Amino acid sequence: MVLLWGLSWPAARVVAQAMPPFAASAWRFSLALVLLLGWLRWQQGRWPKLTRRQWLGLGIAGAVGVFAYSALFMFAMQRVEASRAAVVITINPVFTTLLAAWWFKEAFNWRVGAGLALAVVGAATVLTQGAPWKVLAGDLGTGEWLLLACIAAWVAYSLIGKRLMAGVDSLTATTVAAGTGGVLLWGAAFAFEGGPTVMSAVRDQSSTVWLSFIFMAVGATVLAYAWFYRGIELLGAGVASSYISLVPVVGVASSVLLLGEPLDASLLLGGALALAGVVVANRARG
Repeated sequence: MVLLWGLSWPAARVVAQAMPPFAASAWRFSLALVLLLGWLRWQQGRWPKLTRRQWLGLGIAGAVGVFAYSALFMFAMQRVEASRAAVVITINPVFTTLLAAWWFKEAFNWRVGAGLALAVVGAATVLTQGAPWKVLAGDLGTGEWLLLACIAAWVAYSLIGKRLMAGVDSLTATTVAAGTGGVLLWGAAFAFEGGPTVMSAVRDQSSTVWLSFIFMAVGATVLAYAWFYRGIELLGAGVASSYISLVPVVGVASSVLLLGEPLDASLLLGGALALAGVVVANRARG
């Protein structure tokens, strides 16, 4: 999961520069949904039976974790370097862990808090290119605000997933969320980008864009989403989300190597602080 999501950052940067955000996301989740439905049918041998409450909950998960997150993600990738964006994602487990400890009574102590605080400082250093105090002042660009909105969406998705684990397996949850989120993405694509743009978005693209797009649909969506939900089932929302904080290691390295993005001091220092914070927090959980 960490490797797949780490490589998704440079892939998303390539796709975001070539395709409209809503259309790219809608096509991505359409391809992913076909694969997920086939996987679900093959694994379970029948279509799952869900209660009205479960349908409603998974629909909300799709709206937040698929529609909102993926749209915000693509808009952010138009404006922010993939390597820098990959590090900022370390803020994710901070709020997930805090809210999971409050709502679900998951383990939390001062050492976990210290590690998460260190991760926040590191992510803020990267987000502001070496001036973390700008976060407190709200002195951020559009791309940076979009990344913070991505984090808010993913935190909500993680906590909804935890609540829904009773009675709903990870593959079913991922499939239904992809379907409901995909419907919303298609609606937004036609409403804001127009039918001709949406239908032509996947045509006349280079092989690099196509490979990046397919990787995002198959690797970063089908496999990674299912494994993430499985992690929530086994480890809890806070712990599962903490492993996402290892994504920047792969994200930064692959973005520098594949896209030629610069590796400056703020990225190295902030990334090191964020990674150290994650290690401290995970060890403190024992």
